Amino acid sequence: MSKAIVFMADGLEECEGLLVVDILRRAGTEVITASINGTAQVLSSHGIRFSADVTAEEPDYESADLLILPGGARGTENLAASEFVKAKCLAFAGSKKLAAICAAPSIFAQLGLLNGRKASVHPSFEAKMNGCEVTHQPVTVDGNITTGRALGAAIPFALELARQLEGEEAAARVAEAICWQ
Repeated sequence: MSKAIVFMADGLEECEGLLVVDILRRAGTEVITASINGTAQVLSSHGIRFSADVTAEEPDYESADLLILPGGARGTENLAASEFVKAKCLAFAGSKKLAAICAAPSIFAQLGLLNGRKASVHPSFEAKMNGCEVTHQPVTVDGNITTGRALGAAIPFALELARQLEGEEAAARVAEAICWQ
Protein backbone atom coordinates (compact mmCIF):
# COMPACT_ATOMS: atom_id res chain seq x y z
CA MET A 1 0.00 0.00 0.00
CA SER A 2 1.30 3.41 -0.95
CA LYS A 3 1.15 6.40 1.36
CA ALA A 4 0.29 10.02 0.56
CA ILE A 5 0.25 13.13 2.72
CA VAL A 6 -2.03 16.03 1.81
CA PHE A 7 -1.22 19.41 3.34
CA MET A 8 -4.32 21.31 4.46
CA ALA A 9 -4.30 25.06 5.11
CA ASP A 10 -7.02 27.56 5.86
CA GLY A 11 -8.43 28.80 2.56
CA LEU A 12 -7.89 25.58 0.62
CA GLU A 13 -10.35 24.71 -2.12
CA GLU A 14 -12.12 21.92 -0.25
CA CYS A 15 -13.00 19.89 -3.36
CA GLU A 16 -9.40 19.84 -4.56
CA GLY A 17 -8.23 18.58 -1.18
CA LEU A 18 -10.97 16.22 -0.10
CA LEU A 19 -11.84 14.76 -3.51
CA VAL A 20 -8.21 13.72 -3.94
CA VAL A 21 -8.25 12.13 -0.48
CA ASP A 22 -11.47 10.26 -1.30
CA ILE A 23 -10.28 8.88 -4.65
CA LEU A 24 -6.89 7.84 -3.35
CA ARG A 25 -8.44 6.05 -0.37
CA ARG A 26 -10.86 4.25 -2.70
CA ALA A 27 -7.83 3.10 -4.72
CA GLY A 28 -6.21 1.68 -1.59
CA THR A 29 -3.70 4.41 -0.76
CA GLU A 30 -3.11 5.30 2.87
CA VAL A 31 -3.80 9.05 2.92
CA ILE A 32 -3.00 11.37 5.80
CA THR A 33 -4.44 14.88 5.85
CA ALA A 34 -2.00 17.17 7.65
CA SER A 35 -3.02 20.66 8.77
CA ILE A 36 -0.34 23.35 8.70
CA ASN A 37 -2.44 25.53 11.04
CA GLY A 38 -0.92 24.27 14.29
CA THR A 39 -4.24 22.57 15.03
CA ALA A 40 -6.18 19.91 13.15
CA GLN A 41 -8.99 22.38 12.43
CA VAL A 42 -9.17 23.78 8.89
CA LEU A 43 -11.51 26.40 7.40
CA SER A 44 -11.93 25.99 3.64
CA SER A 45 -12.26 28.71 1.01
CA HIS A 46 -16.04 28.36 1.14
CA GLY A 47 -16.40 28.37 4.92
CA ILE A 48 -16.52 24.62 5.52
CA ARG A 49 -14.88 23.61 8.79
CA PHE A 50 -13.32 20.18 9.10
CA SER A 51 -10.58 18.38 10.97
CA ALA A 52 -7.43 17.07 9.33
CA ASP A 53 -6.09 13.74 10.54
CA VAL A 54 -3.05 15.32 12.18
CA THR A 55 -1.01 18.49 12.32
CA ALA A 56 1.75 18.80 9.72
CA GLU A 57 4.55 18.01 12.15
CA GLU A 58 3.15 14.59 13.09
CA PRO A 59 3.39 12.28 10.03
CA ASP A 60 6.34 10.09 9.18
CA TYR A 61 7.39 11.72 5.90
CA GLU A 62 10.13 9.16 5.30
CA SER A 63 7.51 6.46 4.75
CA ALA A 64 5.37 8.56 2.40
CA ASP A 65 5.49 8.17 -1.37
CA LEU A 66 3.64 11.35 -2.36
CA LEU A 67 3.12 14.86 -1.00
CA ILE A 68 0.05 16.76 -2.29
CA LEU A 69 -0.76 20.48 -2.20
CA PRO A 70 -4.41 21.39 -2.86
CA GLY A 71 -5.18 24.79 -4.33
CA GLY A 72 -7.41 27.69 -3.50
CA ALA A 73 -5.90 31.17 -3.70
CA ARG A 74 -5.81 31.83 0.06
CA GLY A 75 -4.88 28.24 0.84
CA THR A 76 -1.98 28.47 -1.59
CA GLU A 77 -0.83 31.72 0.00
CA ASN A 78 -0.85 30.01 3.40
CA LEU A 79 1.04 26.98 2.09
CA ALA A 80 3.60 29.23 0.35
CA ALA A 81 4.17 31.17 3.58
CA SER A 82 5.04 27.99 5.49
CA GLU A 83 8.75 27.22 5.75
CA PHE A 84 7.78 23.70 6.85
CA VAL A 85 5.77 23.11 3.65
CA LYS A 86 8.56 24.47 1.46
CA ALA A 87 11.17 22.30 3.19
CA LYS A 88 9.06 19.17 2.73
CA CYS A 89 8.46 19.97 -0.96
CA LEU A 90 12.20 20.38 -1.49
CA ALA A 91 12.89 17.13 0.37
CA PHE A 92 10.37 15.18 -1.73
CA ALA A 93 11.58 16.68 -5.02
CA GLY A 94 14.76 14.64 -5.01
CA SER A 95 13.41 11.10 -4.81
CA LYS A 96 9.66 11.02 -4.17
CA LYS A 97 6.48 12.20 -5.86
CA LEU A 98 4.98 15.68 -5.59
CA ALA A 99 1.57 16.86 -6.75
CA ALA A 100 -0.29 20.16 -6.70
CA ILE A 101 -3.48 21.47 -8.23
CA CYS A 102 -4.99 24.84 -9.17
CA ALA A 103 -2.92 27.69 -7.69
CA ALA A 104 -0.61 25.41 -5.68
CA PRO A 105 1.76 24.45 -8.54
CA SER A 106 2.98 28.06 -8.25
CA ILE A 107 4.68 27.00 -5.01
CA PHE A 108 6.73 24.41 -6.92
CA ALA A 109 7.65 27.12 -9.45
CA GLN A 110 8.64 29.51 -6.66
CA LEU A 111 10.94 26.82 -5.26
CA GLY A 112 12.53 26.23 -8.67
CA LEU A 113 11.19 22.68 -8.86
CA LEU A 114 9.55 23.27 -12.24
CA ASN A 115 12.53 24.83 -14.03
CA GLY A 116 12.64 23.33 -17.51
CA ARG A 117 9.52 21.25 -16.89
CA LYS A 118 5.91 21.28 -18.03
CA ALA A 119 3.05 21.99 -15.62
CA SER A 120 -0.65 22.76 -15.34
CA VAL A 121 -1.89 25.64 -13.18
CA HIS A 122 -4.99 27.78 -12.75
CA PRO A 123 -5.02 30.50 -15.44
CA SER A 124 -4.92 33.27 -12.84
CA PHE A 125 -1.56 31.93 -11.56
CA GLU A 126 0.19 31.42 -14.90
CA ALA A 127 2.27 34.59 -14.43
CA LYS A 128 3.81 33.00 -11.31
CA MET A 129 5.05 29.95 -13.22
CA ASN A 130 8.50 31.25 -14.14
CA GLY A 131 10.91 28.67 -15.49
CA CYS A 132 8.38 26.18 -16.80
CA GLU A 133 6.08 25.59 -19.74
CA VAL A 134 2.39 25.87 -18.83
CA THR A 135 0.51 23.20 -20.79
CA HIS A 136 -3.11 24.32 -20.30
CA GLN A 137 -3.96 20.65 -19.89
CA PRO A 138 -6.20 19.39 -17.06
CA VAL A 139 -3.32 17.26 -15.73
CA THR A 140 0.39 17.31 -16.53
CA VAL A 141 2.93 14.73 -15.41
CA ASP A 142 6.59 15.65 -15.77
CA GLY A 143 8.91 13.23 -14.05
CA ASN A 144 8.01 12.92 -10.39
CA ILE A 145 5.76 16.03 -10.37
CA THR A 146 2.06 15.95 -11.24
CA THR A 147 0.07 19.16 -11.57
CA GLY A 148 -3.61 19.87 -12.16
CA ARG A 149 -5.20 22.96 -13.66
CA ALA A 150 -8.17 23.69 -11.37
CA LEU A 151 -11.21 22.30 -9.58
CA GLY A 152 -12.60 20.99 -12.88
CA ALA A 153 -9.52 18.78 -13.18
CA ALA A 154 -9.72 17.37 -9.65
CA ILE A 155 -11.12 13.99 -10.67
CA PRO A 156 -8.62 13.26 -13.48
CA PHE A 157 -5.84 14.65 -11.26
CA ALA A 158 -6.79 12.29 -8.42
CA LEU A 159 -7.21 9.33 -10.79
CA GLU A 160 -3.75 9.98 -12.23
CA LEU A 161 -2.28 9.97 -8.72
CA ALA A 162 -4.16 6.72 -8.00
CA ARG A 163 -2.71 5.23 -11.20
CA GLN A 164 0.81 6.25 -10.19
CA LEU A 165 0.51 4.89 -6.67
CA GLU A 166 -1.76 1.85 -7.01
CA GLY A 167 -1.64 0.97 -10.72
CA GLU A 168 -3.87 1.08 -13.78
CA GLU A 169 -6.30 -1.52 -12.48
CA ALA A 170 -6.98 0.33 -9.21
CA ALA A 171 -7.44 3.67 -10.99
CA ALA A 172 -9.79 2.07 -13.53
CA ARG A 173 -11.78 0.38 -10.76
CA VAL A 174 -12.26 3.71 -8.96
CA ALA A 175 -13.14 5.52 -12.20
CA GLU A 176 -15.81 2.93 -12.91
CA ALA A 177 -17.15 3.01 -9.34
CA ILE A 178 -17.61 6.78 -9.44
CA CYS A 179 -19.04 6.63 -13.01
CA TRP A 180 -16.24 8.80 -14.38
CA GLN A 181 -16.74 9.01 -18.13
